[in-house]
Amino acid sequence: MSTILLFANTAWYLYNYRLSLAEAIRDAGMTVVLVSPHDVYVERLRNAGFEWRRLEVSRRGVNPLSDALTLGHCLSLYREVSPDLVHHFTLKPILYGSLAARMARVGAVVNSVTGLGFVFSSGSVRARLLRRLIRWPYRIALSGRHSRVIFQNDDDRRRLLAMGLVDLERTVVIPGSGVDLQRFQPVPEPAGIPRAAMVSRMLWDKGVLELVEAARILRARDVLGRVVLVGAPDPGNPSSIPASQLEAWRSEGVVDWWGHRDDLTTVYSEVSLVVLPTKYGEGVPRSLVEGAAAGRALVATDLPGCRDVVVGGVTGLLVPPGDPGALADALQQLLQAPDLRRRMGQAARERAEAMFSAERVNSETLSLYCSLLGRRAT
Repeated sequence: MSTILLFANTAWYLYNYRLSLAEAIRDAGMTVVLVSPHDVYVERLRNAGFEWRRLEVSRRGVNPLSDALTLGHCLSLYREVSPDLVHHFTLKPILYGSLAARMARVGAVVNSVTGLGFVFSSGSVRARLLRRLIRWPYRIALSGRHSRVIFQNDDDRRRLLAMGLVDLERTVVIPGSGVDLQRFQPVPEPAGIPRAAMVSRMLWDKGVLELVEAARILRARDVLGRVVLVGAPDPGNPSSIPASQLEAWRSEGVVDWWGHRDDLTTVYSEVSLVVLPTKYGEGVPRSLVEGAAAGRALVATDLPGCRDVVVGGVTGLLVPPGDPGALADALQQLLQAPDLRRRMGQAARERAEAMFSAERVNSETLSLYCSLLGRRAT
C-alpha cells in the first residue's frame, strides 16, 4: 500500500482546499499523512480520520537559521514516515520539502504552484531581491527525474518556463483545487438590497483597500447596494490588514465586515454577486469558483487565475488591478442589473461544472500520482 504525504504551510489550507483530495487518496486504497504547522484546523483533520504530523514553517521572509531548522525537521520526518510520494503546496513547503525528499530518497515528488503570489508577481524591490535569492533553490526543487509540477493555470506555467525555473515535460495544468458541486448549489438571490461579497483572507494584496474605495464611490453615486467583506486577517502574512482597520471601515459604514465564516454556502446564498479585486496572480481563486458554483455573477481583476474563472461579459466582468474607479463601474453595472446577474450566474455555474469540479481535479491528481508510482489509476 502506497503512502502519500501532503505538506502545506497551514492546516487551514489542507482542510479547506485539500480535504477532498485526501479523501480521494484514501478511497483509492492508499495511506495519507498530512503535514503542516499547528493551527485550529488540526483537530478537524484528525476528526476526519487522517494522520497529521506537525512541521513548523515560517511564512515571513527568509531567515537562514529557522529555514535550516525547517529543512532538518522535514528531512527527519520524511525519513521517519518513508512516504512513496510527497505532494507540496505553497512556496516554502515546495522549497524545503523537495530538498528533503531528495536527501531522504523519496520515490516521487509533486509540487503544486497555487499562484505566483507576491514573490513572483510584485515589482517591488523586496520581491525582486527575493526572486534572486530563491531562483536557483526553486529551480532545483522543481527538477528531478521523478518529480512533476502542477500549475493551476497556463499563464503561471508559461511564466516559470520563461524564467527557466521548470522544464515543460515535468509540468501539468490541473485547474484549481476543485469545488464540491453538490455542496455549492445555485439558489435564488435574496430579496432586498443587493450585496457584493468578497470572500478572502483580509490582505492588502487581495485588493481590499481598492474595494473599500470602490464602495465609497458607489455610496457617492447613491447606488443601491452593499459591499461585504467576508474573512479574517492573516497575522502570519506580511500583507495582513489589522482587525482595527476592518472595524474602522465597518464603523464608518462604507462596507460590512462579516469576519470569518465557515458556512460559506449560506454566505453565497445571502449575496447577489462575488468580487475578488486581487492585485497579484492567483492560481485559480477558490472564492470565484465557489461563487460560480453557487450561480453568482463575478467581478475580478484581469489577472492570471481570475480570468480562468471569469470570462468577461459571460460569467462576469474583469477590471484592471488597482483601479477603484473601474471596480466601482463594474459593481454598479451588476448591482443595477438583476437580469444580467442571473444570466452571468447561470453561465458561471455551467463553467464550474465543466472545469472546476472536485471530482475532475482529484481524478487528474490521482492519475498523476499513479503514473509516478507505476500504478494503474482507479
